[in-house]
Amino acid sequence: MTRDDATPPGSEDGSEDGFEDALAAAIMVPLLPCGGDEADLDELVAFWTTLGLEVTYRQRRPNPIVAFGRGGLQLQYYGMPGWDPEQSHSTCVVAVPDTAPVYETFAAGLRTLFGRLPLSGAPRVTRPRKRANNGGLSGFSLIDPAGNWVRVTRLPDAPVVAGEGGTTTWTTGGGGPLARALENAVVVGDSHGDVAQARKLLGGAVRRARAADGSSPAGELAPALAYLAELAVRAGDPAAAVELVAELDELAGGRGAGDAAVRSAADEARALVTDAAG
Repeated sequence: MTRDDATPPGSEDGSEDGFEDALAAAIMVPLLPCGGDEADLDELVAFWTTLGLEVTYRQRRPNPIVAFGRGGLQLQYYGMPGWDPEQSHSTCVVAVPDTAPVYETFAAGLRTLFGRLPLSGAPRVTRPRKRANNGGLSGFSLIDPAGNWVRVTRLPDAPVVAGEGGTTTWTTGGGGPLARALENAVVVGDSHGDVAQARKLLGGAVRRARAADGSSPAGELAPALAYLAELAVRAGDPAAAVELVAELDELAGGRGAGDAAVRSAADEARALVTDAAG
């Protein structure tokens, strides 16, 4: 018996039931590159087990492979001789109901490994933030020792509907020019990983807000300054980060006094600068 080319796989009568059933039970595992030496795999084992995953498989010959998993999160690495983490383009997405506990667990593991929260180089992590290019959903990125981006995002409450022409709908949180500049900077700095361009974009917006004193609410200026402080740390400019934290403190004690969001932004920025310094 031969199968007609037009017959969907999984069924002889042309029904797609078999195909649908197979996909409903499917598990898709990202396959990410890493260095080809045993030491590279050992580094990944130490990294991911400290961050809460388990080794589910390891192979040394003929090709080095190591796999990790916990719950629905499955990752597999293959060794590639001469692999350069700085040139990595590999990525995958992990969708979870709530990004906060995942971030906190990963961050605790990173502090255990490095005595601080690494914000630059590989490995490193970004903080959970709502992203306008991700339907306004919270997300963060963990860059592993091999330079791969593991992007963790909150699951949407309803199916995401593409915009005109199949494009992703930009979901703004509203606000004035500074708030919109912050949204753009988060996409550039966190989603794209271009810290220098994010600093340039947001720094210009903050300078314009300073020049037009009083035009930007303290509640919009504070998170912009806090993100600039984080970007400064990630760019290896701790002096600028300290200055920005001092400005946040001044803002919290001045026209932002009594604004819990402003005080929170100042406290978070200070904690981040301290944490990153170890």
